[in-house]
Amino acid sequence: MAVLAPPACAQSPAPGPVAVGVVQATRRPMTETEQFLGRVEAVRHVDVVARVTAFLQKRLFTEGDEVKSGDKLYELEKGLFQADLASKQAAVAQLQATLENAKLTTERARTLLSGPAGLQSNYDAAIANQRSLEAQVQAAQGQVEASQINLGYTDISSPIEGKIGRSVVTEGNVVSPSSGVLTTIVSQDPMYVTFPVSVREALILRDRYAPRGGFNAVVIRLQLPNGRMYGTTGQLNFANNTVTANTDTIVLRGEIANPPNQEVKGSGTPIRELFDGEFVTVLLEGVQPIEVLAVPRAAVLSDQQGSYVFVVGKDDTAEQRRIQLGQSTPTLAGVITGLQQGDSVIVEGLQRVRAGAKVAPGAPSAQLQALMKGTEPAAGEGSSATGGSSPGAGAAVGSSTTVGTAANPAQKDSAGPSRNPDGGR
Repeated sequence: MAVLAPPACAQSPAPGPVAVGVVQATRRPMTETEQFLGRVEAVRHVDVVARVTAFLQKRLFTEGDEVKSGDKLYELEKGLFQADLASKQAAVAQLQATLENAKLTTERARTLLSGPAGLQSNYDAAIANQRSLEAQVQAAQGQVEASQINLGYTDISSPIEGKIGRSVVTEGNVVSPSSGVLTTIVSQDPMYVTFPVSVREALILRDRYAPRGGFNAVVIRLQLPNGRMYGTTGQLNFANNTVTANTDTIVLRGEIANPPNQEVKGSGTPIRELFDGEFVTVLLEGVQPIEVLAVPRAAVLSDQQGSYVFVVGKDDTAEQRRIQLGQSTPTLAGVITGLQQGDSVIVEGLQRVRAGAKVAPGAPSAQLQALMKGTEPAAGEGSSATGGSSPGAGAAVGSSTTVGTAANPAQKDSAGPSRNPDGGR
């Protein structure tokens, strides 16, 4: 019986090098940008209160409108204050008449001193009476001024220009200094922006920007709660002189314009984008770009140990390089350590690349080539790789020469090695 030989096993060819797209790590100008959480605050905030006790007769403003300095807001009952003023003025007139008579008496006593009927004691008494009446006239005139001031308090006017809130009281109520706040007014243009910065970051910012001009070396941009960027930039103008103990932060403050961008149809009431107490994202940007070693964010991977990239080494083998990320944008990642200028960094085909594997390097896509040539928006259009700050611990600028923050190593991903298009954030 013939024995059949087993069929020959087909042998698969050895896998070839992985085709990858590479770019050269090059230096690019990039705007330093740090992101924090802050609040908008009015430069001036006034609580309107009554200075005298009286009935409220009229409210003369529309709640929510903008008012000018000096605009009348409330009118209180004036009758009692007018009567009091008239009484005080009459008392002044009476004393002035008595004073005139005393002056005549003094003059007669002085004239008699030159004759035998004159007595020095009469003249001295006349002088004392005249001076006493002069003091009484001055006191009465002071009472008139006080009554005039109280009468003026019956018209409550706006001390500043700004937007007025709702009225707490209505016509017919009795108001007094103990009634509390009747309404509030907040100024509208410009506005303050305050945000906390950790002391550690504040020191880094100070060291970075002090030689470049301190507060003048940065500008402030705001991202509104709806995600849209506010169109006007601001300027830092203050750093608090104490550290908040429970958060170890320093509060920074900037000033930014808040002009009207439109009006309520039919009313003429201006609409402004920033509100007192509004929660915003603060972007602190350096005025002058800096040169950083940059690679596309798509090339940056991360694992539990941090961020890394693959580069093409000797004999076209893939090498893993641990890197520390610095200032970055949504499309470019700045690299502090781990790479040198001219290194060939793998940016496409990373799914099949392993350390030590053979690769076939080639040109990347046209979009990535344009990015590295600087023809796509990259510099200064995003936040740093360090991330922003929480409401309780942001970053801050120190005294008069602080601003900015240094880049920290990328955050770790507990899920193990993975693609991270955000460059390890």
